[in-house]
Amino acid sequence: MRADYVIVGAGSAGCAMAYRLSEAGKSVIVIEHGGTDAGPLIQMPAALSYPMNMSLYDWGYSTLPEPHLNGRRLVTPRGKVIGGSSSINGMVYVRGHAGDYDHWAESGAQGWSYADVLPYFKRMETWHESGQGGDPDWRGKTGPLHISRGPRDNPLHAAFVEAGRQAGYPVTSDYNGEQQEGFGPMEMTVHKGRRWSAANAYLKPALKRENCTLVRGLACKVVTDEGRATGVEIERNGRKEVIHASGEVILAASSLNSPKLLMLSGIGPAAHLAQHGIDVVADRPGVGQNLQDHLELYLQMASKQPITLYKYWNLFGKALIGAQWLFTKTGLGASNQFESAAFIRSKAGVQYPDIQYHFLPIAVRYDGKVAAEGHGFQAHVGPMRSGSRGEVTLASADPKAAPNILFNYMSTEQDWIDFRQCIRLTREIFDQDAFAPFVKHEIQPGAALQTDDELDGFIREHVESAYHPCGTCRMGALEDPMSVVDSDCRVIGVDNLRVADSSIFPRITNGNLNGPSIMTGEKASDHILGRSLPAANDQPWFNPNWERSQR
Repeated sequence: MRADYVIVGAGSAGCAMAYRLSEAGKSVIVIEHGGTDAGPLIQMPAALSYPMNMSLYDWGYSTLPEPHLNGRRLVTPRGKVIGGSSSINGMVYVRGHAGDYDHWAESGAQGWSYADVLPYFKRMETWHESGQGGDPDWRGKTGPLHISRGPRDNPLHAAFVEAGRQAGYPVTSDYNGEQQEGFGPMEMTVHKGRRWSAANAYLKPALKRENCTLVRGLACKVVTDEGRATGVEIERNGRKEVIHASGEVILAASSLNSPKLLMLSGIGPAAHLAQHGIDVVADRPGVGQNLQDHLELYLQMASKQPITLYKYWNLFGKALIGAQWLFTKTGLGASNQFESAAFIRSKAGVQYPDIQYHFLPIAVRYDGKVAAEGHGFQAHVGPMRSGSRGEVTLASADPKAAPNILFNYMSTEQDWIDFRQCIRLTREIFDQDAFAPFVKHEIQPGAALQTDDELDGFIREHVESAYHPCGTCRMGALEDPMSVVDSDCRVIGVDNLRVADSSIFPRITNGNLNGPSIMTGEKASDHILGRSLPAANDQPWFNPNWERSQR
């Protein structure tokens, strides 16, 4: 088996690259360990808590005991299925803030500023505006990835945005357009009532071309010869075989599996590789380092009125929603229920938002456990730019073994300051007049917890990953010893090998990472093909009073 390009991982970035490279006439083989994404549990947006918790679709990774969170092991779902994590995620679509990408460029990722990436966001999108505002000039109209908004029928969605306005924050009609900062509608990768994963958007159309093939198997290592990548060793049906690349090997296996594969292939910190008896091909100390994530809390309120989604939280209600969705692809089953959102700044002197909100008209956890109080609603809140950094390392030289994952969450004093601020600002929003008809009392953390110490105790026990791991194969300047790939996504020190997925992010972007991961695949494809879209001139909005005021 041989192709011009061998891509490891049929996830957000891998699917986009398979589509663009095959579109350009190149032969492509995509290697994916996971199976089919067919079936309602993946395709029905409202069923999102199921695939994320199923070993059929998820690698099943968890962290080592996190030292600053009472030794808790946090689950770290990654998609092991066609579409990768875009097939098991919450379908929230966020591009990230302009300031994030400008920071990338300033930190050594030349050609990845906001002006450089915006044309790729536009190329990949078809934006369905749905009469809720926003400027179409900032959005794409003809891309494979369909972006839509929920109906926002529940009065709690309007109450959340109005409460934000009453608290003095801006309102934005499109956080993915000119102005991210503020309260407004949330966007999702849902099209005609179905999850619009990278598999549906990119891979399935690509596989209809004769020059694009999907191979099911576990990638074990990149095969190299005298410092250049020549193929990928996979295991399938109990046998090892090599898929050969005439052009390049491209890793898009996730921020957890891409560094693992590099290290198994002899590319990584030399001393660490030696511990596992792996011959060093390239000593890159940055491989597996710089691991980042977003953490979040749910602030839950009991509802005075029985208007929340709790009324469907029973066998009959779920069956009704499921049946309506199966036959018509409409109704509550056609939304992820995250229909209102906000991005705000935590204090004066912060240039652009560093706190994100997802609002949900039910009090429920990611694992599907609903609040004992019955009717309630919640805001997911967390800081965007934690200073904590962790690492992905090998537990063993066996490709079947899970890597060691340690995020080192909450390891800086600023993390604690930021999270306390998140809780206090959220309480203030729920205290506005807009919520007076709805708020009965605070379920979690509970009004009794007020002091820094009390809030810290709650944070330590209840903070959860937002499942946005990234940064472990950092893109940066050639002379920076911690860079793993250059600005063209080429692995430094090995020819014909690239990494293009969320692992190359120098720093985590604002919000959910599926959008930026797909953009990375889109842009990397152009780097591989030796072309690029012209930079954009659009000027994003920064709060003119950011130095003096928090809102």
